[in-house]
Amino acid sequence: MPSPKNIHRKAGEKNKIKGMMRKTLSEKSSSFHGRDDGAVVAAEMILRRPRTAPDLFAGRRSAEDAVAIGAPAKLTKLLLNVTIHRCLGAVRVVVPLEATVEDLIAAALRQYAKEARLPVIPPGGASDFDLHYSQFSLESLDRDEKLNELGSRNFFLYPKKAAAEVVAATARGGASTSRCSEEVDRGTIKKGTWLKFMDFLL
Repeated sequence: MPSPKNIHRKAGEKNKIKGMMRKTLSEKSSSFHGRDDGAVVAAEMILRRPRTAPDLFAGRRSAEDAVAIGAPAKLTKLLLNVTIHRCLGAVRVVVPLEATVEDLIAAALRQYAKEARLPVIPPGGASDFDLHYSQFSLESLDRDEKLNELGSRNFFLYPKKAAAEVVAATARGGASTSRCSEEVDRGTIKKGTWLKFMDFLL
């Protein structure tokens, strides 16, 4: 609850503000009629602007001016996304412009270990993995190829051991992944549990 002192103080402040506004209005009108007494008082009431650094973005302007003039910005590094087989999410890797596919594989594995992602990849080095354009491409990229010449920024890292298993499974005439019908044939789904569930529904 406001005290009487606060009410009187607020009322006094409002009256001061109204008085100042009346005074400045009368001074403006007097200056309009040719008297300069109000110009001096109005100049005193102007708030001073704090000093600022006008060339705060001088470095950025020079880079922008170079682009505007026609000098193209030179790339120095590449930001690439590498998705690793059976891992959630892509690993973002920054590599130099002259890096090869083998350099990217090593950098992606280092970044994956640094972020402590799961599942843990067994140590074996970059020689145990192949780089593909996507998980659907069968051909792996040549290890000596430059990354800036590939034309893509998203890649898929696939272990060579898993790739050999897929090739062997397709050579036998089977599929690379188990299907539901194969799991039923192997007996991984028990029939007794389904029958109990059916009895529960009745």
